[in-house]
Amino acid sequence: MRSAGSAVAGLTTVLLALLLAGCGGAGAGEPDDDRPVVLTTFTVLADIAANVAGDRLRVESITRPGAEIHGYEPTPSDVARASDADLILDNGLHLEAWFEQFVTDLDVPHVVVSQKVEPIDIASDAYAGTPNPHAWMSPLNVISYVEVMVEAFTELDPDGAATFQANADAYTAELQAVHDDLVAALAELPPSHRTLVTCEGAFSYLARDAGLTEAYIWPVNAEQQATPAQVAAVIELVEDTGVPAVFCESTVSARPMQQVVDATGAAFGGTLYVDSLSEPDGPVPTYLDLVRHDVEVIVTALAGGAG
Repeated sequence: MRSAGSAVAGLTTVLLALLLAGCGGAGAGEPDDDRPVVLTTFTVLADIAANVAGDRLRVESITRPGAEIHGYEPTPSDVARASDADLILDNGLHLEAWFEQFVTDLDVPHVVVSQKVEPIDIASDAYAGTPNPHAWMSPLNVISYVEVMVEAFTELDPDGAATFQANADAYTAELQAVHDDLVAALAELPPSHRTLVTCEGAFSYLARDAGLTEAYIWPVNAEQQATPAQVAAVIELVEDTGVPAVFCESTVSARPMQQVVDATGAAFGGTLYVDSLSEPDGPVPTYLDLVRHDVEVIVTALAGGAG
C-alpha cells in the first residue's frame, strides 16, 4: 500500500486550483447522456456498480483495466471527472490512499462500499494490525457492497429504487452461486495442497471462505516489493509444506515469485486477478469472471501436483 506522499498532495492542490479556475474537463460519457454519473476508483467496483445501476446511472472507473490500484497517481482529468460526478464510490479499508487526499475537498457525495464488511487484519510486516483492503475477493463481502450501493443509488435517484433493488437481488443470487462454486471447487484439493502462495497478500478473504492457508511475499503492494528476507521466508515455507504451485497477480511483477520457483522446484501456477479487470476481450472482463478465473487457476495448479 503506497502512501501518495507530498508529491500527490501538491498535485492535488494544483489540480483543484485549475478546477476552480474553470479548467476542469467533462466526464468520459456521451455528451447527450444526462444520466447521473457514478464514479468508482477502480474497474472491479465499476462492474459491480453497473450490475446494480442497470441503465439508470452511468458508471465509470477512474482507473483503466490493468492499472495497479494501490499506488495509482491521479491526473488532472481524474480530478475533473471527480468534480463532475454525482456520486463517488471507493472501496475504503485504506486501499485508495491516493484518492483520499482530495476527495474530501470535492462537493460530491462519497460512499465507502466496504462499510458493512468485517475486516481481516494483516498479520505481518509494517502493515500488521491494519485491515486487509481486498475484501471484494470474497463474493459474500460483495453482497454487502451491493447492499451499500442500493442505498446510495436510491438516495441519488429515488425513482430508480425498485430497479436498483431488483438488479441487486438478481446479482446477489449470482454472487452466492459463485461463492458456492468456489467453496466446492477448492474443497476438492488434497489437504497437503491447501496453501495458497501469492506475491501479494490479497487473498485473505477468499482463503477464509474456502478453508485455505494463505502465504505471500509481501502483505500489500509497497514502494519496494520483495525484500530478500521476504523471498527467503516464502522459499522456506514452500519447501516445508511441499505445496506444488505458487502464483502472482496481474498488476505486479512475477519476478520475485520466479525466484521461489527456481529455488524450490514448485511450478508457477498462473496469473491471478485482484485489483483490476481485463479489457472486454480479456480473461476477466467482469468481477464474476475474475473470481471464476482465479479459482480455476488455483484449483488446476494445486491439484496438478497430487499423487
